[in-house]
Amino acid sequence: MTAAERAQLDSVGYVVVERFLDAPMLEEVRDRIEELYEREGENAGSEFRNEPGARRLANLVDKGEVFQRLIAMPRILELVRYVLGANFKLSSFNARSANPYSKEAQPLHVDAGALPDGNGFWVCNTIWLLDDFTPHNGATRVIPGSQNWGKLPQDVLADPTEPHPAEVLVLAPAGSVVVMNTHAWHGGTANHTGNSRRALHAFYCRSDKPQQQYQKRLLRPETQAGLSPELRNLLALDDPLNDELSALESKPSGFLK
Repeated sequence: MTAAERAQLDSVGYVVVERFLDAPMLEEVRDRIEELYEREGENAGSEFRNEPGARRLANLVDKGEVFQRLIAMPRILELVRYVLGANFKLSSFNARSANPYSKEAQPLHVDAGALPDGNGFWVCNTIWLLDDFTPHNGATRVIPGSQNWGKLPQDVLADPTEPHPAEVLVLAPAGSVVVMNTHAWHGGTANHTGNSRRALHAFYCRSDKPQQQYQKRLLRPETQAGLSPELRNLLALDDPLNDELSALESKPSGFLK
């Protein structure tokens, strides 16, 4: 991690690692994603959510060894660690593909509805670009510096779906990875092109917070049995606190909404 990357995470809230995936690995990931979209059909993404104007996939750690490689890349984890501190875990790993000519855009939001607490930041997302992010195909927009505001956009804005005067588009070539402090206000934009705009979202949270998707419940026993100690730790599979947090989250009152 460079001094410039640290400064950018501090100031604007995100950094782009351009062309991080080489061409063979990018194609491997694309091929696997399209296989999953075809195989899962209308149920694709149902473990997490469905979304008008976009295809979704969820629980990717359970759906291919290539995804297990991605979540543990040291270069990317170093940037995540700068945002979250030493103790963090994978919260969820999903895919989102903005459909061609989809008019739907995401409202500005923060991930998990999270505001920084007394221990600082606790959510950080990594966006793995499987296609170029351009001004026209649904690139992510972000409000630079908003990770420091301590406010939710829905509590401040009359309409979080509308353009924001301070927003910028995150533009980069396919194979790049965006590491974003997702206390920053952000959201996907509409895709005005005839091609899908595909990306993966490997979302991390601080270890004292519940996972967005409780990995221990989602991962098949055979998947868990084949994981390295490093991956088991990153997924919090043997962490009693993570089990306790998940149990609290499953109660009707909710631990985190």
